[in-house]
Amino acid sequence: MASAPPPPPQWVLDLNSPPPASSKNASIPDPPGFTAPLSAKQRSQASKQATRQPPSPEEMDTLKMKKAWELAIAPAKQLPMNAIGMYMTGNTLQIFSIFMVFTLFKTPVMAVIGLQRTFAPFETPGTSGRLLGVKLVYVLMNILMLGLGIWKVNQMGLLPTTRSDWLAWESERSWSERAVPREWL
Repeated sequence: MASAPPPPPQWVLDLNSPPPASSKNASIPDPPGFTAPLSAKQRSQASKQATRQPPSPEEMDTLKMKKAWELAIAPAKQLPMNAIGMYMTGNTLQIFSIFMVFTLFKTPVMAVIGLQRTFAPFETPGTSGRLLGVKLVYVLMNILMLGLGIWKVNQMGLLPTTRSDWLAWESERSWSERAVPREWL
């Protein structure tokens, strides 16, 4: 014979039952900022009155363009922090500075490669023409990030910018005249 399940604990009963209605004493005012809880009928009336109208297509396009511009200038907001990080790592070859430089090169390149996928949620017939400028700004901000990476690589001495970096490809000089006769050498 199956026994009946045990009764639920008191806290479950308290949680499921509404609190008893307290008698309001008219001589004690409510504290500042207190609002009495709404009854079910008042809540349903308030929800009917507060129905929100869906935005028009023009409003949606405006909102999408604002979000697209926020996304386009996001790489520029990262520039100061990355510049401080590059400065703090120093100019020596260390694993941390190499990792930071790798990140500075990888992130903008991957962002430009995924440009269409990034701006796909903002693409509508009303915004397609205006998104070209936003995409261009996004690419320029990522080029600035690449420029910061190139600057850091140059500061580390890894870019071949001096004549001594290209000595392997220089030919031996041929002298047109000598200060001492050839026989003395």
